[in-house]
Amino acid sequence: MLDTLPLSRKQLRSVAQATCRICIWHGAVRSGKTIASLLAWLLAVAEAPSSGLLVVAGRSLQTIERNVLEPLQDPSLFGPIAAQIRHTRGATTATVLGRTVHLIGASDARAEGRLRGLTASLAYVDEATLIPEAFWTQLLARLSVPGAKLYATTNPDSPRHWLKVGYLDRAGELDLRQWHFKLADNPSLSPAYVRSLAAEYVGLWKRRMIDGAWVVAEGAIYDMWDEGRHVVDELPTIRRHWLGVDYGTANPFSAVLLGLGDDDRLYAVAEWRHDSRATRRQMTDAQYSAAVRSWLAGLGVEPEWTFIDPSAASFSTQLWTDGHAGVTRARNDVLDGIRSTSTALDSGLLRVHRSCEGLLAELPGYAWDPAAADKGEDRPIKRDDHSADALRYAVHSSAHEWRHLIPAPTPEEAAA
Repeated sequence: MLDTLPLSRKQLRSVAQATCRICIWHGAVRSGKTIASLLAWLLAVAEAPSSGLLVVAGRSLQTIERNVLEPLQDPSLFGPIAAQIRHTRGATTATVLGRTVHLIGASDARAEGRLRGLTASLAYVDEATLIPEAFWTQLLARLSVPGAKLYATTNPDSPRHWLKVGYLDRAGELDLRQWHFKLADNPSLSPAYVRSLAAEYVGLWKRRMIDGAWVVAEGAIYDMWDEGRHVVDELPTIRRHWLGVDYGTANPFSAVLLGLGDDDRLYAVAEWRHDSRATRRQMTDAQYSAAVRSWLAGLGVEPEWTFIDPSAASFSTQLWTDGHAGVTRARNDVLDGIRSTSTALDSGLLRVHRSCEGLLAELPGYAWDPAAADKGEDRPIKRDDHSADALRYAVHSSAHEWRHLIPAPTPEEAAA
């Protein structure tokens, strides 16, 4: 198996040193930490005592299948060993080297109850920062067989995350060993791929996902924003349109029209806003629907899709009733949406037309919440963010349509 895998010295060293009760591989995406951890775990499975269960935990059963079982079943990675990994998709058990392994999804605090009464000898945790702390603590308590071990992988998060503060920072006090990986530690990646991957992350996420750093979110979210660079007075011919809508009644309602120009750039083409506090007049769903459709008709635009704040189900229904085509729920995973927008701005792919006054007012002040950062969380301040959210809905929900247009960084930029 070692002959099949092109392993770096750091990967081989981590496999050989994975003898502590808690072993954690952390760092950049695609840095080789997962393959090293899976190899170490396979060796541990082969030597695991017959008493006690074997457990693999992750955010969900689907992520366990994708991140753990599928790589293990890949003969190009694990050679003939791959044939000894058996699993039926959707099943909550797998067979690894002849041993039954229990698969447990841990998406929320209730998952901790699935461990009650369980006695384990070996556990593997995929993306440990994404599981609840209570689940992790309970899993460690259930590893009560003599010589029991927990292996885990994760990308970095906030330096105040419970895994960093409670475990990685206390490695000297615990029976714990950790290995930190950077993108350069993966010997199987081509320079071209590394440059392309580096283009997909900027700011906070570049430091975490490329450099593998545990860094805090602070200050401006779109710290690359430059009005001189990002604001335009004229638009090219726009060949595709998408609409993002952040719904509000007491709070402002904002609709941002995103376009793809014939120059292969994205543009926030136009914006429609209604602030009931400023106008002292609230609008109903029907009135909002009529106003947005009238605005789009005046622009001569029919968006391919209209991505709406998922909490605004009644407004989505109203648009459908009124015959507005292509209505769908926006992808509202906030941090991923911010990352998509940051990448589009930083790469120069996304520009904003000067007529989008609400958006231009909000973007420079869109900031991380310092109180949340103190708790180890990344969360924007919920203030003056309605047009920013509408833009995020449109950009992130359409990312599969434009991501290939991001220019790859030069070797010098990738190394910066």
